[in-house]
Amino acid sequence: MPTSLRPRRSALYVPGDKSRAIEKARGLPADTVIFDLEDAVAPANKELARRQAIEAVSSRSYGRRECVIRINALASEWGHADLAAVAKSGADAVLLPKIENAAMVREAEAALVAAGAPSELTLWCMIETPRGVLRAEEIADASPRVACLVMGTTDLANDLQAGHTPDRAPLLHALSHCLLAARAAGLACLDGVQLDLEDEAGFERVCRQGMAMGFDGKTLIHPKTVETTNRIYGPSAADIDDARKIVAAYTTAEAAGKGVTVVDGKLVEQLHVSAAQRVIGLAEQIALLVEEAGLAP
Repeated sequence: MPTSLRPRRSALYVPGDKSRAIEKARGLPADTVIFDLEDAVAPANKELARRQAIEAVSSRSYGRRECVIRINALASEWGHADLAAVAKSGADAVLLPKIENAAMVREAEAALVAAGAPSELTLWCMIETPRGVLRAEEIADASPRVACLVMGTTDLANDLQAGHTPDRAPLLHALSHCLLAARAAGLACLDGVQLDLEDEAGFERVCRQGMAMGFDGKTLIHPKTVETTNRIYGPSAADIDDARKIVAAYTTAEAAGKGVTVVDGKLVEQLHVSAAQRVIGLAEQIALLVEEAGLAP
């Protein structure tokens, strides 16, 4: 499935050492489940988290949902063992933390290949340091395996000594820069987490901001935020109807030898058709997720 058509509205972090959370995730409507071996896991539980995450992914019990494993940094005492375990686990992707340059990506790729990773195992790169932001373009282009950039806004704000403002003004340049790098390389890009779980209005506002900027979806730390994220980042019924109308009108115009047409008073050309086709394709993939196991949209 093309990267651009795979639903990634909601990407939920699940601590690898929490068996109840792993089990609960099987019934949640998150598009992507990220089994976390890094920040959410205490040092004493690292090996337990690795074992449980590998077992969960290998079980193939998450259906069409994307399964990703976030490893510990390669420079840590657990990083290389994490990569070796993930290589043949059946995961869709491995999420690399605190990536700051292309060499780090290639080091991880070489370790995966040496461990027998299949060609379809992709690399996701967390951009969560100032240097990572500045080198986002080279990271995005580091390897054909790179499929997604993931913003680590909590660590980034800390390194920038920036405030956590409601409008996220201190982070907007970094967010836009990384999104630009991802799109230039044809990659997906996910927004960072929201730490305040009680501010529902603020969470919805940030989701709408990220969606308007162009992010594919948002990384999450709590199941209760999944449905809001899916609603905001997913195409609405009106969006889908408009997209179908655009495609139909352009198809008619093209058959008549015209390169443009007008829909609801707006000029429509090929670029609008491509965007509409993406909306339709994404809606179809979301519908399959919803249908499977009775998941809520």
